[in-house]
Amino acid sequence: MTALIDTSVLVAAIYADEIHHEACSDLLDRAELALYSHGINETFSTLTGGRQSIRMSPATAMSLLENDYLPGLALVTLPPGRQLAALREAERRGVRGGAVFDYMHLVAARHIKASRIYTLNLSHFKAFHREGDPEIVSPQSHP
Repeated sequence: MTALIDTSVLVAAIYADEIHHEACSDLLDRAELALYSHGINETFSTLTGGRQSIRMSPATAMSLLENDYLPGLALVTLPPGRQLAALREAERRGVRGGAVFDYMHLVAARHIKASRIYTLNLSHFKAFHREGDPEIVSPQSHP
């Protein structure tokens, strides 16, 4: 069954100086994986000067995404009704503010019936994870 990765895994796989680069790169090489389509935007933002200290040029970030990483990932989009239902559900799960971005990766994983979601932000996902959701795992735990 397909697993989904979040943005933290994709960024670490792309950025060689990231501490988890090897594990994330290996995961992308060895597993059938999906990415919630909004993760493309988040990855581009991070690589070109987002929250971390990465300062890649937009052209380089786009080239890496388009040519080296996105072709190997199944992109997941959510129908508008599913997206709105998830946002209505967010309050019951304790999702507020920027946590909605991680939460929507989980919603996308549920949408495709993924067995697991790989992330470097385990605590973010475990905060709103519920029974029946895909397993939340670190790329280091990939067999």
